[in-house]
Amino acid sequence: MEVRPSLLSRWVCLSLFAVLGHPGFVTGRGLELESATAASSSPTKPDPKNAAATARWLVEENSWGVLTTLSSDLKGAPFGNVVSFSDGPPENGRGIPYFYLTALDPTARYALKDPRSSVTISEYPLGTCGETDPENPTCAKITLTGKLVLVDRPSEEAKFAENALFTKHSEMEGWPKNHNFQIFKLEIKDIFLIDWFGGPKPLTISDYLGYKKNSVGFSSSW
Repeated sequence: MEVRPSLLSRWVCLSLFAVLGHPGFVTGRGLELESATAASSSPTKPDPKNAAATARWLVEENSWGVLTTLSSDLKGAPFGNVVSFSDGPPENGRGIPYFYLTALDPTARYALKDPRSSVTISEYPLGTCGETDPENPTCAKITLTGKLVLVDRPSEEAKFAENALFTKHSEMEGWPKNHNFQIFKLEIKDIFLIDWFGGPKPLTISDYLGYKKNSVGFSSSW
């Protein structure tokens, strides 16, 4: 079958338009729009001079970090594990990280033997560091050190912690019941914060937990 040049050209143009003419492909506008959307949805970073605000922001906005315990299988060597956490429902973070863990995983098992632990959280996953390397001091990071302990049940704190975790990590609610997941919290004893040049920022635990973001504020005691 012979195809006329004019018809062939028209068919090629229509085919190209079907692919390149899609809003997601025109001159890369799809990527530009995606980037703009991501940028507009990024959380607002506090002033680096405000150590308490930055620390609480890092903990509230993030959903995961590296939780380090002391391994009884490795003669007390530190063992880091990526874990999910939450310090409260949206706009109601309290600064204390809660975890939903099972003793089938070494992290919880080690903590039940020796509660000394730390959790490290980076600004980088929030998308506010741009192209800055995660190790650069201007890309904030925090390490909270203390004791990883079980939250008493039943209690008001347990209700708050469960809601905090299931709100931020809805999948958790459907995790296998026979794995005996339990709610843990980090009792903070020390704070190491880097959010600018010049070394770690001095920040007391009372200033960290007592920081109030708005008129509603944060509550850190029960």
